[in-house]
Amino acid sequence: MCTEPGSNHQMRKPVYVLGTGLSHNGSSCLLEDGKILVAAEKERLTQKKNDGGNDAFTVQYCLNVAGIQARDLDLIVQNANFGAFRYGNGWYKGARQLPDGVPIVTISHHLAHAYAAYFLSPFDEAAVLVVDGCGNAFEDCMDLQGTALAEQPTGDMTALWFEKDSYYRAGNSTITPIFKDFSPWGLVATGYPLVPRTTRHSIGGTYQAASSYIFGSSADLGKLMGLAPYGRTRSHDQAIFTITDGRVFVNYNWIERRDERNTSEANFKARFQGFADLARRVQSEVERAVLAVVRARYQRSPSENLCFSGGVALNAVANRRILEETPFKRLFVPPASDDSGLAVGCAYYGWHAVLQRERVRHSGATFFGREYDSAAIEAALRAHPDGLTFERPDNVVEPVAAALEAGQTVAWFRGRAEFGPRALGHRSILGDPRNAALRDYINSNVKFREEFRPFAPSVLAEDASQYFELDVDSPYMLLVVPVRPDWRQRIPAVVHVDGTARVQTVTAETDCTFHALLTEFKRRTGLGMLLNTSLNRRGMPIVETPAQAITMFKETGLHLLAIGDFLVRKTSAS
Repeated sequence: MCTEPGSNHQMRKPVYVLGTGLSHNGSSCLLEDGKILVAAEKERLTQKKNDGGNDAFTVQYCLNVAGIQARDLDLIVQNANFGAFRYGNGWYKGARQLPDGVPIVTISHHLAHAYAAYFLSPFDEAAVLVVDGCGNAFEDCMDLQGTALAEQPTGDMTALWFEKDSYYRAGNSTITPIFKDFSPWGLVATGYPLVPRTTRHSIGGTYQAASSYIFGSSADLGKLMGLAPYGRTRSHDQAIFTITDGRVFVNYNWIERRDERNTSEANFKARFQGFADLARRVQSEVERAVLAVVRARYQRSPSENLCFSGGVALNAVANRRILEETPFKRLFVPPASDDSGLAVGCAYYGWHAVLQRERVRHSGATFFGREYDSAAIEAALRAHPDGLTFERPDNVVEPVAAALEAGQTVAWFRGRAEFGPRALGHRSILGDPRNAALRDYINSNVKFREEFRPFAPSVLAEDASQYFELDVDSPYMLLVVPVRPDWRQRIPAVVHVDGTARVQTVTAETDCTFHALLTEFKRRTGLGMLLNTSLNRRGMPIVETPAQAITMFKETGLHLLAIGDFLVRKTSAS
């Protein structure tokens, strides 16, 4: 077995910088001497989807994993929307556990996104674009000096204009703002169900509004992207956005005519085609708007490299089109490009902009959570003895590959948890992509979610171009690409209805054990690929602890649990 990468503690006291984001996707991140030591999303710890606000849980989690006290921190950098820190740092949706005597710096929303995107990227020089639902208010932005503004908010209205998209240039460990566009606050009070909740003319807000209209919640915006390929394109559809001089505005007359949102699961099924048509329309319009913004910002300050962040950057279909249809030659999207990544950007800002330290190149890995050792896993297993048997083989890879080849679904829990919304081989459900029946089985019996939801393939990076129209790495599952025609019928469990797949490429350098499993599965079957979906149930975050993984295994139709070095099976009576 290989050894997963870890951190090296030195004899001298390291420099610790804590970044923390108190958005609706709360998180904290701890740097040790400029490297990410640990990072955690609040939803993983509370098991409440999109949990945010107070950061006491995530801060303490980072300190516990690092084995340090709050007084050992050298700097704290934070971000929250809507002026949350204007009246002090000790309280935000509950008491915060911040130490006395440690300097605290507050930065604005899009700047935090930009720092996360660039300093996680492999680029020395790059443009950085941030597009999301809503950033900070104009009066709270700290990156306005020397920045070209699409429109200048004035007077008392500055508190009601919020970041909509921001463009930066990065290089030599510095990030310089180039252009910013703001939007006035939205029209939620009108009662129209498709109105963006926050900024009036927001690409991300429009996508979020459509998700809430169709699914009754914006907790999982990826559903809308999954539903869109089932929809029909109609020539008489009205444009959702007006695009003028590289600026995007929402056409509100198309919203006013819609007043019948989804009211139940039965209602969704009865109106499936209409909702699918709307999803396709919104997805298509978002892609058009994103491409227009990217091209216009490129003209302002060209680069071969683009770092793209903000919630809109999770749209993996639009990401592929950026690569194919804009002048940028290379694209980097961070694994947590939504607000859960703000803490990473805050931490990097502290290291580079505040402490003036040199950039430490990121490895590309995204496994920043706590690692549970064999003793902790065995204790959790012995605490849940009913209906289970477990063993500790010399090498879990071979029996897991055999189970997958036999058509079983495997819960795969090992190493440090992924940071971000995608399971990338540490908290995953795995299956054989050749088995079309697995798609319905996992949706119905394991994740208990909508039947239209697709599954992603994880593939050996060296084999990816054989199966997919893909000539770049996609390590974070943030590119949707066409499956090559001669493979679509051979891997049906991971091919969406439109012939595409959201691909994760896996290398031995970033995840040697998962790479070894893919390699063993290829040795057995000739296919260097597995179906990979997150280890969670509908409406729940990805599991964090061994106990949560064991509970999910017992309560669902999963066939095998590979947890750390242990293999767990259900007894015939369970």
